[in-house]
Amino acid sequence: MNTAPDSTLANLQQNIDALQRQLDERTAERDEALARETATAEVLGVINAAHGDLGPVFDAMLGKAMELCEAAFGTLHTQDGEFAPLVAHYNVPPAFIEFLTKQPPRLRTILGDALRDGSVLEIADVAAGEGYRRGVRLNVAGVELGGFRTLLAVPF
Repeated sequence: MNTAPDSTLANLQQNIDALQRQLDERTAERDEALARETATAEVLGVINAAHGDLGPVFDAMLGKAMELCEAAFGTLHTQDGEFAPLVAHYNVPPAFIEFLTKQPPRLRTILGDALRDGSVLEIADVAAGEGYRRGVRLNVAGVELGGFRTLLAVPF
């Protein structure tokens, strides 16, 4: 039995559409990988030129991370004993910077757990979260002083 021309064309179009989706996915993956490699190379260049001054290195790391995540603002913290002091920030409301400077986040919080475990922490809506409802200082300050809703913490 012969296959009708219309069904053959429909099958061909489905195959073409599936292949186009795969090509689009692979192109996006390639572009993301290239962006990560470019950001890494740029940060390494800053490290090479820093001559022991970590400020520009932290600024470059934060800038590239924000660029890759398409974030509006961000902070970078290091680990120091039981605290995570602020070492770089970009486009963050001054009241929140003052809070973070005077009261660095403690490492025995959900944020600290993520840092110690090396896991990514994402809270889609901090204001609707349990930490905010319980009055966790960092969550409340982030929403009320920082004006953010989403939190993404990526340890490295």
